[in-house]
Amino acid sequence: MRLAGWFSLSYEWFGVSSPFDPTCRLVTSPFFSPLTLGALRLLLAVYSLITTITVLAFESVRYHDASGFLSYFTDLSYIGLVAYFWASSVQTIAYAVWGQKTYPLQSWPRILQFLHVLLYTTITVFPIIVTIVFWSLLSSSSTFATQYSAWSNISQHAMNSGFALFEIILTNAGPSPWSHITPGFLLLACYLGVAYITHATQGFYTYSFLDPSRERGLLAAYIIGIAVGYCVVFTIVKGICTLRGRLVSRYGLDSSEQVSPEALDQWEHVDVEQPKESTTSEA
Repeated sequence: MRLAGWFSLSYEWFGVSSPFDPTCRLVTSPFFSPLTLGALRLLLAVYSLITTITVLAFESVRYHDASGFLSYFTDLSYIGLVAYFWASSVQTIAYAVWGQKTYPLQSWPRILQFLHVLLYTTITVFPIIVTIVFWSLLSSSSTFATQYSAWSNISQHAMNSGFALFEIILTNAGPSPWSHITPGFLLLACYLGVAYITHATQGFYTYSFLDPSRERGLLAAYIIGIAVGYCVVFTIVKGICTLRGRLVSRYGLDSSEQVSPEALDQWEHVDVEQPKESTTSEA
């Protein structure tokens, strides 16, 4: 009984309410109808997928260097955008088609609901970090050397943040709960492992600032700086989403009245009510 209650508490802690998303904020917007929002998300899904396939194909055929594709945080975070926009567009279009009453994810297992809201957190934070790190540390004269490099760098290192801002500003989703900081840290730490595994198995560093023989004492500063930057970006994104939700509620920008201060508090809920003893288990 207590074990089941602990699992229930954990899901609530990570932003998965029961019932899940009762005000349908994940599939609505204060500025677009659900069908329009679904179409826009689908457009972004198609563009990001085409970009990913094109970059992978070009690197395979032109540079014969596709083996390291999944070693770059840029590519991994962009794949996250692809996955999110395909998933969210399907859910949003289903919500519009089903009379704006419900959408499939609301009845799916809670682990899938958790993964969806965690994916939302990553696609609103990681792309911004990628953009900042690339243009401040990694860009060079070769960034716009050819039409392909110009297009790929703009798509993956500039438009990626634009896609994130679309979700942050123009939808009712978010803000993410503070508890999502921990999984984000774990993902960044896991990527650090991937970067050094890549060096051990393929002989190169995905990013020059991760090379200890070159950066020496600065390596720790870069790693700590990115970790601190992650916390800062997460906080700013959370603040923008909270402000957007309260402005929408205050000025009635959302005619469907999907967003309310109570709904925001539910999404950000941390002080969870202790579960009661029960004779049934809850996943």
